[in-house]
Amino acid sequence: MGAVTRLISVISGGIGLIFTIFLVFNVLEKSPGDEKMQKLSKAIQVGAKSFIIAEYRILFIVLALLAVFLWKISSHSMAISFLMGSIFSALAGYFGLSISTRANSRTTYGATKSLKDALTISFNGGAVMGMTVVSLGLIGLGGVFFLFDGNVEIMSGYAMGASFTALFARVGGGIFTKAADIGADLVGKVEANIPEDDPRNPAVIADNVGDNVGDVAGMGADLYESYVGSIFSASVLGGIDYSVKGSIFPFFVASSGLILSILGIILVNLFIKRSDNVEPQKALDFGTYITSFFQAIAVIVLSKIILGSFKPALIAILGMMVGILIGTVTEYYTSKKPIDDLAKSAPSGPAPLIINGLALGMESTLLPVLFIGISIVLSFKLYGLYGISIAALGMLSTLGITLSIDAYGPIADNAGGIAEMAQLDPHVREITDKLDTVGNTTAAIGKGFAIGSAALTALALFASYTQAVNISVVDLNHANIFVALLAGAMLPFLFSSLVLKAVGKAANLMVEEVRRQFKEIVGLIDGKAEPNYGKCVKIATSGALKHMILPSLIAIIAPILTYLLLGKEAVAGMLAGATVCGVMLAIFMANSGGAWDNAKKTIESGELGGKGSLSHKASIVGDTVGDPLKDTAGPSINILIKLMSIVSIVIIPILEVFLS
Repeated sequence: MGAVTRLISVISGGIGLIFTIFLVFNVLEKSPGDEKMQKLSKAIQVGAKSFIIAEYRILFIVLALLAVFLWKISSHSMAISFLMGSIFSALAGYFGLSISTRANSRTTYGATKSLKDALTISFNGGAVMGMTVVSLGLIGLGGVFFLFDGNVEIMSGYAMGASFTALFARVGGGIFTKAADIGADLVGKVEANIPEDDPRNPAVIADNVGDNVGDVAGMGADLYESYVGSIFSASVLGGIDYSVKGSIFPFFVASSGLILSILGIILVNLFIKRSDNVEPQKALDFGTYITSFFQAIAVIVLSKIILGSFKPALIAILGMMVGILIGTVTEYYTSKKPIDDLAKSAPSGPAPLIINGLALGMESTLLPVLFIGISIVLSFKLYGLYGISIAALGMLSTLGITLSIDAYGPIADNAGGIAEMAQLDPHVREITDKLDTVGNTTAAIGKGFAIGSAALTALALFASYTQAVNISVVDLNHANIFVALLAGAMLPFLFSSLVLKAVGKAANLMVEEVRRQFKEIVGLIDGKAEPNYGKCVKIATSGALKHMILPSLIAIIAPILTYLLLGKEAVAGMLAGATVCGVMLAIFMANSGGAWDNAKKTIESGELGGKGSLSHKASIVGDTVGDPLKDTAGPSINILIKLMSIVSIVIIPILEVFLS
């Protein structure tokens, strides 16, 4: 029965890939625009491709070393599974990035015709990322099962590989995008007083490349890791508590979510096509809600047939609802009244704006924690530890369409940049700005969703760790465990410090380069000469690659060092401290950064003096401070806490045997 289930997951993943190919042809058959638009899009493509190839070159060296390590202390099966998880995650990022950087100019050209055309192209471009992630995730996990005769433990190697690639993608992509963004904003907007996406700005192409490597490839790898981790942990815990049926139920839930995400994507396209005056936000919300509705029905049926109870279905639906609620809270704190209030502090200068933004981010942790806490308590009461893993899986079961909507944002953002740089009619920029505004909202919601899913997935992985090393109680009265708890709580701060310093160092180099070009290239500021875009791309690339390795290694070193010094129970304490502290810090940074960003956009729309005013300059400072918080450090913490958990699951049991 288990073999048949994994076969179903592979078949579902295959159907997803076939649909993805259809989406790819649908996007690529659209016109990429005139010669100037194609030239700009090509520059973004080349920059993104050169960065990700350079990043993967370093990544694969590290992966090879880790695979040899796993081969020596465990088995060749674990090493191969680890490499499969890594490579599939890398492939998902590469394919999604390839299409997003081709969909941008096509979206711009679509905007010269109508909002409908532009929305359809950008959404379908994002859907390639969404469907690639879930399809390869299911194919990979099912493939590992077949290759290694149903050994569920070997699946942990696959999850670890996915996690490690995700951390590199998130940290490297985040450093790249924010170094470029800060250089473009501080010198271009503040010092040179030129608009955003102005072609005279040497960092503008690097900024557009960063949107793709950070928010497409990085976000895709992040959620790929959560998706794989939730299926793995649910399958392991289900197998322990409910035998084969408990182990296969997560695969059926994920498979139905994939198929229904395809249906949701099709329905969104029909909704857009048949609407007279389509509202992008309504179209995307329609896709989310209709897919979730059908998935709820599917989970109810699967729960009754496979496990003979409706309780698992209730838990999965609860997880889906919590994901939507966390997204709603994130949307509230990064838009609407809180942003209006935050923007009103800008006329007093950057300091009050930053203080109020920090306070807003801290306040925004309350409701997500409340929702996550309620879901954990109810899930545990209904179905024990297995219930918690099902809640995490339920939240991620419709990832196909959720990630499609999130990945749409960078495409729309790039489309606006190309419209500005190609000096198209202002009406085109109005359409792309409308898409971009919705994209900012979906990006903020996506970050909230990623944090919520990370919290539940990390807790499910924590439960899997305690099962793997036979721990029944984590006693905080024990000195070693309490010290490990404190150390775990410290790690997200240390990790964030390293990442933020990396952004700062790379941004310094970017600022100096942009200033140099404005000073030395005669006629650049007057629009009579072209900047050297490639130099800025190289600076962002080298800065990201140089500084991404040390933060990434923390997740591997910390659990092993804790085990060797304090014992396996202390590792559980460390994971608990890192998860609790990491979730709070991630929510705080993501929402503070998003709030500063949208406060700036509120002022740029004409409020409180508009562009060029003192309020606007203060908001740019706030946005610049918030950028690495919301797009680099905050999202990367999600992966840190999950990777430490999966490393503990894989390595600690092996070390116990090896050292005994």
